[in-house]
Amino acid sequence: MGVKKSVSYGDLHFETQTAARAHLKAMLNRYDPGDRVSAADGVVLTAALALHPEADDKIGAGIKNFSVRTADFATKCFWVNRLDGSTVRFSYKACV
Repeated sequence: MGVKKSVSYGDLHFETQTAARAHLKAMLNRYDPGDRVSAADGVVLTAALALHPEADDKIGAGIKNFSVRTADFATKCFWVNRLDGSTVRFSYKACV
């Protein structure tokens, strides 16, 4: 059996990667495509995005806020809205 790895996003602590992934999935599912993510959820996403393997590229010029938009295969995902007006999507699964 593998070792369970805890994950923290700022003040939020999860005993397992599965629990952290479930939290982010539930957050995504609270929003409809086109919605801007709340400031409170944005704090969590900022901390989560810092753990993404391509964090520097995803953050780019800096984070203005986050939104939820459509993605491939009729799914939805989080998008970083950057300070320079550009946007990029990211997978919450890569932030665990």
